[in-house]
Order: sequence, then C-alpha cells, then structure tokens
Amino acid sequence: MNKPRVSFFREYRTILIFFLVMLVLPFIIGLFEGSTPELVWNNQGTYSKFIQGLLIEIFILALFAMSYDLLFGITGLLSFGHAMFFASAAYATGMLLKFTSFPFWVVLVLIFVLSVAQALLFSLVLPRVKGITFALVTLGMASVFHIVVTSTDLSKYTGSDVGLQGYPVPAFFNASAEKLRFYLIALFILVVTYILYKSFVKSPTGRVCVAIRENEGRAMMLGFNTANFKILAMIISSFTAAVAGTLHALYQPAIIPSIADLGFTVTGLLIVLIGGVGTLSGAIIGAFVYKLLDFGLRRFIGEGASFFLGAVYVVFVLFIPYGIVGTWMVRRLGWNQACKQGWQRLLRVFKSPPKD
Repeated sequence: MNKPRVSFFREYRTILIFFLVMLVLPFIIGLFEGSTPELVWNNQGTYSKFIQGLLIEIFILALFAMSYDLLFGITGLLSFGHAMFFASAAYATGMLLKFTSFPFWVVLVLIFVLSVAQALLFSLVLPRVKGITFALVTLGMASVFHIVVTSTDLSKYTGSDVGLQGYPVPAFFNASAEKLRFYLIALFILVVTYILYKSFVKSPTGRVCVAIRENEGRAMMLGFNTANFKILAMIISSFTAAVAGTLHALYQPAIIPSIADLGFTVTGLLIVLIGGVGTLSGAIIGAFVYKLLDFGLRRFIGEGASFFLGAVYVVFVLFIPYGIVGTWMVRRLGWNQACKQGWQRLLRVFKSPPKD
C-alpha cells in the first residue's frame, strides 16, 4: 500500500520541494525584516508582503506559460492568439462581478464554459490548417477580441483603452486584505496544475500528443484521430489559461487591454523558450527569470529595460537554444551516459583475464 505513495513523492519531489520552499519563504523574509511569523500570518511586514505580491505575479505568469507549453511544446500547436484565453477570462470575471449578482461559484462555472467554448472555436480550423497558417488564424481571432475590448462602443463594460475597473472582489480572494491567503491559493493552484500536467503527458493520451508534435502523419497512420487529441489539448490549455486570467482579475485592481494583444502571447512564448520548450517545469523557471529580470531592469534602468530584455532573449536563443531546463536535461543525459561508459570500461578491466 505504501509503494504508490513513495513513488509519487519520489517522482514529484522537485515540485514538492519547490512548494515547501515557497510556503515558508514569506515567513523567512519576515524574520530578516524583524517580523515574527505571527505578524506575517496576519498580513503584516512590508518587505514580506512585497515579495508575496511579486511571487503572485510570477505564479500567474507561470500558469499561463505552462498552458502555452502544453499547446506548443507538448502538442506542437503554435498559436499567436493564446492571450485571448487569458484575457477573456479576466474580462469575464471582472464584468460578471461588476454587473451581475451571481455567487462566485457561478462565475467560476461560467468561466469554465467560456474557456471550453473558446477552445472549440479555435479547434474549428484544426482539421483544415496546420503550422504557421494555424498560428495566423489564431492571431486573427485574438486580434478581433482585442479590437472588441478596446472599442469605445463597449467602454461601459470593458473600459476601452483605460481598462475595466471598479469591480468588487470576493472577500476570500481579496489580496489587499489577505495577501498571504491569495499567495497560498496561487501557489497551490500552480503546483497542482503542474502535477496534473505531468500526469497527462505521461498518460497514453499525452504520449499521442507528443507523437503529434514529432510526426502527425505517422500518428495518423497508426490509427489515431489526431484532431480529437489536439482539441483535447486545446481545451485543457484554454481552461488553464482561463484560471490564470481569473487569478489576474482577482489580484489586479484593473484589467487593461494589453493582456489581450499579441505582445502578451509573445511573453508566454518567451517564458517557455527561456525555461525550455516541452519541459513544463521550464514555464515556472522561465516565469521567475522573466519577471525578476523585467522588474530589476525597469527599476534601475527605466524604459531602456526593453532593449536589455531583448538582448537577453537573443542570448538565450543563440547560446541556450534548449532553455534552462532543457539544457540541463541534455547535459544530465550526457553525464549519465559518460558515467555508464566509464563504469563499463572499469568493469571490463576487472573482468579481463590477466596477461602473462
């Protein structure tokens, strides 16, 4: 009975260690600034709250990037409209909270329905277009959505260029009053999503998605209806991005239209490239690197930070093409092979008969 439990902790030990470190990090930072664990638990301590806020944004970005990695890195579907999943959930959350009196659980159900409907909308073209054509079609759909949310005709509901503001947030998710609680919720959702994603990739369905990425024609020749598997990956990815968008709406005081444009999709793509395409854990590491670089450079350089960020991306593409996690996995594989070859040579020396 204990074997499955042991194997689970052994298989996911890295993400579980990450969870424990992030769990105690606010309290450790509180000790450095002179705040007791009790004060941190009661949402006090200036620097600790600041770090919590920064990490919440990283968790949300990592969740969004992970959903993009499932679509692009695992299934091989390049989409330029992935920000639409994120932004539509954020706007829908804000508008439902502001203009309706629905209970929050009803809002969540409607967000789920919306995410599935959008995934099916994108999936309409999957059997007909592939590759860059699919990317351009998704870009066109997302561009229409961006035009809608910035339209002055709908400024009463979307806020147009200013963004959607003034929507009430449920007390349980009020980050201004209970930032530590929101931090723990975002962390828990990220870790659970990662575990579910890893389980999905290792499942037979996930292996077919990987086969589609490698060679869709061969997967079809083996009898798999690849369109159905791509639609499933699209639905899972859309729902995950919608969860990230809902968290964004609950955490930020306003929903601005920049999260619906092409630039935000490119941000997700860059995070995946930095961390490692198809690794899933690279989305988390890439989100940390991206957000900390962006925050640090903008704080000390200002507007010139965009130039240095672009230079960092070029360096990653040229010298670390597999990303941080991907490069580490490749080198670890090389080290393991070198160690095996070394042991084999050593054993051959001991097993060989002595020479006269």
